Amino acid sequence: MAQHAQHRNNQQPSKQEDLKSHTRKLWVLATVPFIMVLGNSMLIPVLPKMMKVMHLSLFQVGLLITIFSIPAGIIIPFAGALSDHVGRRVIMTPALLVYGIAGLGAGISAWIIPHPYPWIMGFRLLQGIGAGGTYQLAMAVAGDMFQSEKRAGALGTLEAANGLGKVISPIAGSALALIVWFAPFFVYGLLSFPIAAGIWFLIKEPKNQKVEGGMSQYWKGLATTFKTKTGSILTTFLGGAVVLFVLFGVLSYLADILEKNFGYGEFTRGLVIAIPVLASAVMSYISGTVLQKRLAQWSRPIVVIGMGLIALAMVIEPFFATTNPYLAIGILVIQGIGTGSVLPSINPMSLRF
Repeated sequence: MAQHAQHRNNQQPSKQEDLKSHTRKLWVLATVPFIMVLGNSMLIPVLPKMMKVMHLSLFQVGLLITIFSIPAGIIIPFAGALSDHVGRRVIMTPALLVYGIAGLGAGISAWIIPHPYPWIMGFRLLQGIGAGGTYQLAMAVAGDMFQSEKRAGALGTLEAANGLGKVISPIAGSALALIVWFAPFFVYGLLSFPIAAGIWFLIKEPKNQKVEGGMSQYWKGLATTFKTKTGSILTTFLGGAVVLFVLFGVLSYLADILEKNFGYGEFTRGLVIAIPVLASAVMSYISGTVLQKRLAQWSRPIVVIGMGLIALAMVIEPFFATTNPYLAIGILVIQGIGTGSVLPSINPMSLRF
């Protein structure tokens, strides 16, 4: 009996130490979604300044957001498939380095090149490629480390970090732009390098997590999934794409309107833009964590209601966008609530078709 008691005492601290170790690793992983959301949101309040300095049209400056987002979306499934075979951190660490180096490249180009727009576009493209191999892999690592209820809490922590980044990023971007308009680009490098080091040296993936079989088996399985669930996949993909397209498009337009029509400076624009983003982040956190157990059951009505709120906001917004900033922001809060409810609900809905 004494030997058994001693054995239990020896085992208990080991479990506690493992839990503490996993918790520390989770906080390291949480920095990944935090920095990734800075990729676009931190630049939105600075777009009008960029448009002036580089003599760009609204369409051209908007491409700085698009050229980041498209390659990130394309890379995500490839990065996920490759990480199943070679490991998560082997993909995440170089991706973070590419993300940071591209940010520094964009900042240096803006600093020393007389006409930097093509260079910035190229580095933003590269930065988007790096972004595609990060956040979803951090979620996969968290899912590997934690089980059952603890897994839900871990994923909720990552979602909270993502939401925090969404709220802070426009304020941080506008504050940095007070120093110089291209200062936000340098932040990507300053943050991504230590995060990459933390992922590489601190995150030890559980053993036997690599998927057996070659990449050809993965693509065969993906092709089979598309054949059986083509409608649900395309519907949910299109829904998510439209929601994000509308969100970033409206926020970019709002930043321009706040400067031209109401004379708001960079920092004030950042504070204003953070309001609907905060509404989206809070709703996304509620949908993804508080309602997680019932999210699969409620996903379809949540998506329909959320899309309805976005559509309603888009119908009403043009009447107030250029005349009353307070009503315009209030309407955008409705859009933010709709966006935050739709995005976490799309994934479980796609599995039920």
